[in-house]
Amino acid sequence: MDTLLGTSLPVFIGMTLLLFGFAAFMTGQALANTWQPIWKAVPYGVLMAIGNRFLVFALYDGDLLSLSGFLVAALVLVALTAVFHRLVQARKMVSQYPWLYESAGLFGWRERRSDR
Repeated sequence: MDTLLGTSLPVFIGMTLLLFGFAAFMTGQALANTWQPIWKAVPYGVLMAIGNRFLVFALYDGDLLSLSGFLVAALVLVALTAVFHRLVQARKMVSQYPWLYESAGLFGWRERRSDR
């Protein structure tokens, strides 16, 4: 597992999932609040993964040039950013346009029926 992640599992959980996961949450929220497209989660996630690899190397003596560790971190951070973007966007569509849309689950919305 250490070879795949480029560091130990506790460091991966602490740095990638908790610290950079929070950064991914804030990034997804910021992208959704400014009506940015979801594809922008990819470059931001990759940049966060670069920062993650550097901090793991500098603080915990992880492997800086671990390609598999970088790819795993990048996939996790891009996925978290995209999930939080969609979550915030769905909530925003329903709250900002309540006469047009209603909630359709956690990540979706649908047109409000006009059969009143």
